[in-house]
Amino acid sequence: MTAFSLEPAQLAWCAELRTLAAERLRPLAEKGEPGHVNRALVAELGRLGLLGRLFTSGALDLCLMRESLAHGCTEAETALALQGLGAHPVHAHGTEPQRARWLPQVADGTAVAAFALSEPGAGSDAAALALRADRDGPDRWRLTGEKCWISNAPEADFYTVFARTAPDAGARGVTAFLLPADRPGLTGTGLDMLSPHPIGSLDFDAVPVTADDVLGELDRGFRVAMGTLNLFRPSVGAFAVGMARAALDATLAHTAGRDAFGGKLKDLQAVSHQVAEMALRTEAARLMVYAAATAYDEGAPDVPQRSAMAKLLATETAQYVVDTAVQLHGARALRRGHLLEHLYREVRAPRVYEGASEVQRGIIAKELYAELYAHQEAR
Repeated sequence: MTAFSLEPAQLAWCAELRTLAAERLRPLAEKGEPGHVNRALVAELGRLGLLGRLFTSGALDLCLMRESLAHGCTEAETALALQGLGAHPVHAHGTEPQRARWLPQVADGTAVAAFALSEPGAGSDAAALALRADRDGPDRWRLTGEKCWISNAPEADFYTVFARTAPDAGARGVTAFLLPADRPGLTGTGLDMLSPHPIGSLDFDAVPVTADDVLGELDRGFRVAMGTLNLFRPSVGAFAVGMARAALDATLAHTAGRDAFGGKLKDLQAVSHQVAEMALRTEAARLMVYAAATAYDEGAPDVPQRSAMAKLLATETAQYVVDTAVQLHGARALRRGHLLEHLYREVRAPRVYEGASEVQRGIIAKELYAELYAHQEAR
């Protein structure tokens, strides 16, 4: 894919989002209770029209939103992303009644969505999930089992839940359900995580669902999950790029102003070279994220590979950049409340969720060999 740059209108929009994040969203984020859904923040995202754009924008616009918000307020970025992740299956695969019931409330920030795929024994291996959907009559099932590491659980208003409707069928026996949070038999518990986002486990005790709750086709829910992840994986990379850029900007300001060894910290070659490396990797990751998002918007055949590459490079890059920024700032960056202390906790999880780095490498290799074999067969 050829190199490209953003249009002036896109650059202006990103600047506006960074300002909104810093001036209007960060104060709301700071008032939130750690480990719980910040409904005031979600509602403000709705009032600003950002949640509605989740259903009208392409992958590149999603990346621009996530990168720009992450630069000024990671909590706002995450709240927006979780609304999109939980509601996208409804937008893309839901029936008209399902869409009419939930999407307007997601868009205005009055309903909180969640994407319930991971389980204690099936995190990265989504095809191995064990939540059972046992038949309970024609077009009726009972969900029994557990989900874990679910963002916005147990406080979401509805969940996109993936359950096994065909035993021993692997990825071919999974169905996606739209599950309102008030269904009998559904309970949950919050988890205390390194970064204090709302994350929890869900317990399903014969929770009733019907054909009206199915998203997409019966036994074809794996496609719903993977289609959603292919869209959101590049934007996870965009989130990482936003954090990396925030860490780089803080480092530029710090090293330019800090006196050390008879000059400014930036005058030390060891420091300036590290800053240059941070900038180099951040820009490379940004370009790969934009390329992957553009490929998705154009319907390119190599989206899974590009999405995996973008998420892998960007999240690993952000880890490096934030860690280096902490090193160059010294002990002040480790003090509770410092921007880099915050980013240091935030930056670790994206290397794990929506497919760990090792999973992304597996996807990339699988796609490369599939391409090789296809070329060999075409000869």
